[in-house]
Amino acid sequence: MFAPVLALWFFSLGSIGLYNLVKYDISVVRAFNPIYIYLFFKKNGKDAWSALGGCVLCITGAEAMFADLGHFSVKAIQIAFTLVVFPCLLLAYMGQAAYLMKYPDSANRIFYDSVPDSLFWPVFVLAALAAMIASQAMISATFSCIKQAMALGCFPRLKIIHTSRKRMGQIYIPVINWFLMIMCVVVVSIFQSTTDIANAYGIAEVGVMLVSSTLVTIVMLLIWQTNLLLVLCFPLVFGSVELLYMSAVLSKIAEGGWLPLAFASVFLCVMYIWNYGSVLKYRSEVREKISMDFLLDLGSTLGTVRVPGIGLLYNELVQGIPSIFGQFLLSLPAIHSTIVFVCIKYVPVPMVRLEERFLFRRVGPKDYHMFRCVTRYGYKDVRKEDHHVFEQLLVASLEKFLRKEAQDLALERNLLESDLDSVSVASRDPEASGSYGTEELKIPLMHERRFDESGTSASEETTSALPSSVMALDEDPSLEYELSALREAIDSGFTYLLAHGDVRAKKKSFFLKKLVINYFYAFLRRNCRAGAANMSVPHMNILQVGMTYMV
Repeated sequence: MFAPVLALWFFSLGSIGLYNLVKYDISVVRAFNPIYIYLFFKKNGKDAWSALGGCVLCITGAEAMFADLGHFSVKAIQIAFTLVVFPCLLLAYMGQAAYLMKYPDSANRIFYDSVPDSLFWPVFVLAALAAMIASQAMISATFSCIKQAMALGCFPRLKIIHTSRKRMGQIYIPVINWFLMIMCVVVVSIFQSTTDIANAYGIAEVGVMLVSSTLVTIVMLLIWQTNLLLVLCFPLVFGSVELLYMSAVLSKIAEGGWLPLAFASVFLCVMYIWNYGSVLKYRSEVREKISMDFLLDLGSTLGTVRVPGIGLLYNELVQGIPSIFGQFLLSLPAIHSTIVFVCIKYVPVPMVRLEERFLFRRVGPKDYHMFRCVTRYGYKDVRKEDHHVFEQLLVASLEKFLRKEAQDLALERNLLESDLDSVSVASRDPEASGSYGTEELKIPLMHERRFDESGTSASEETTSALPSSVMALDEDPSLEYELSALREAIDSGFTYLLAHGDVRAKKKSFFLKKLVINYFYAFLRRNCRAGAANMSVPHMNILQVGMTYMV
């Protein structure tokens, strides 16, 4: 019902405005002449500058369309704004201006007074429905912004409910929804006047414009690499207009304008503290990671008993062995036969294709059966899969990695044997140059070969000349042994190895850092959603070990 109601709402705005324009005073179209801007400022002086804050309110609400980019395409928003929203709003304001030319005393109730009497109640109902839909659009945009901030590690983890099986962008965040409701009631009860709320909205509006212009300038400079002159012209033109409006609305700070600044300050502190604490925790993990030499000294049994099963140890390290693994070795009487260090990373792209989601790498020798898996999600990706589905996808990718690894090793071994054979032949040939074999060995094994005259590369000829034992990977005994061990581990089940970490500032840290880490960041960690809850894993499959990170 949203689209028909809003279409009817904008149609009524435009048609009523056109009706008033024709009926009362069509001469208001002269306002398109820019000379009236000069005359207005010349006549009213400081009051004209102060009135700019009211002009901002004429376009408030339009920015919500751009906040909904997570739900609609750019082209859809461009068409809707250009062909529907802007013309209808323009006609509505021109009609109200024409009405005021005849009835200037109606300035305080201009919207409803300018509506014809026969249409008052239908327009009243439409206005109420449009207000509800507009608030819903702002709520949805807030959900999208919070989710993307969480994905980029700039906001504490919150519970996200996906309300649609077909559309990934339709989400619901209960905590934010309740927060918005309570704050709306509090703000209305405090201000008790639409004038003060409008002043607050004006500062928020112009603040959004300034931030957007600044970010677009950075994008033009660093990403689009636009001509420097054009980059300077953009903030000069748009920024000067926005700063003029900002100077006008800042005079309303004491009259309600403090509200968005207070909200922005609170959210900035929350996001900064969360990001600051998370970065320090990650640096502590990198600093205290276990060396590979230590694991090699323990041997393939890791100094304990290896039992069938797959242990998924979650951590934030892309390289190295996390220190929490040492805590598991000390705390548990046995460890799983296959260990996978899982690192979930949100990359700054909207979505990651399924075939590119898991990146595997072997940790240690083959008989250790230890792997690192970097699981990548885009900030619009929805981690909706059940833990069984996640396990199946992970195992399938691990099998592909093992087969690809065996194939690469076989190819490398065959190329090395070919190079050794060529060296031995060259050494027997008295006419061959003595440095030929040495120069050939200096070429990297996976060096890009040049194509010959027939259009086939030397690497293709080498691949086709591989023996059948290399081409048939299923007959590779080491690969078959590793795959059978993996299947046996799968049959024994998965266990999620999680760290219950406590982050504390070092004793030598300065007071402000201790206050931020030990109290504020600790409070956010205690009250945000735990990692196990985000993974939807049964509690019987989870093993947790406590650890304190000194940052």
